Amino acid sequence: MTQSDTTSAPSTTMAETTASLPATVGVLGGGRMGAGIAHAFLLAGARVHVVERDAAAADAARERVETAIERSAARGRTVPDADTLTTGTDPASFADAGLVIEAVPEDRALKLDALARIEAAVHDGAVVASNTSSISIDALAASLVRPERFLGLHFFNPVPASALVEVVTGAATAPQVVSAATTWVEAIGKTAVVVRDAPGFASSRLGVALGLEAIRMLEDGVASAHDIDTAMELGYRHPMGPLRTTDIVGLDVRLGIAEELERAFGARFTPPALLRELVAQGHLGRKTGRGFYEWSE
Repeated sequence: MTQSDTTSAPSTTMAETTASLPATVGVLGGGRMGAGIAHAFLLAGARVHVVERDAAAADAARERVETAIERSAARGRTVPDADTLTTGTDPASFADAGLVIEAVPEDRALKLDALARIEAAVHDGAVVASNTSSISIDALAASLVRPERFLGLHFFNPVPASALVEVVTGAATAPQVVSAATTWVEAIGKTAVVVRDAPGFASSRLGVALGLEAIRMLEDGVASAHDIDTAMELGYRHPMGPLRTTDIVGLDVRLGIAEELERAFGARFTPPALLRELVAQGHLGRKTGRGFYEWSE
């Protein structure tokens, strides 16, 4: 795969992208989530530009995507040509994209800055999306010039194994943009659920409520992390328990979402002290090797 920063004339229009997958997709942020999103669109046949904050981060993003594609090839999937992925540091490479997704960490200021940079680079027919899991789409849209072309596309971690994407509609989101986004989610082999902009949307609000209560139970010594998770897996047929899920999502991510929901809904979403302590100690789950469980790659 190649690394480059390029600017070219727009190659897609709104009419073209509503019909099928955009020919070119941009992703701002190449961490675990951004790389997973890039991987999904590459496998579906799109060209993908990934933009990161500096050259080292761009190289790391490219390595993540290439590793994911190698794993797909090992499982017998048809993989894209090497030149369909470019990575770099200049958002100007989004000039030809029909869709650009912001996938930076769950911080309002970071996302507002990322979206402003994207909107300054894309052509008028492009759709801009945020991968936020809890921040209001309307609040993010308020700073945009074209809020009618903006919505949330909430992917789940890990992206390759997750079947769901929340399509989050803001008050200004145009109906044809919602329709296009739903089509694109289906084109990458996932299921779309359309939800109105509300704190935590559907999945984060319910998932975090369960996860926080599981942490409180662990804090109170009700049962071990393993037994709490097993109770939900075997008793309620959850594919994964809430504490292991929190480790995979990232304890810092869950803390950020809980704080956002606490501001909206009050004390029922107050983060437990144990969650704050683990985050402060740098124990963020699978990505750091320790959370509620010990992890090794």
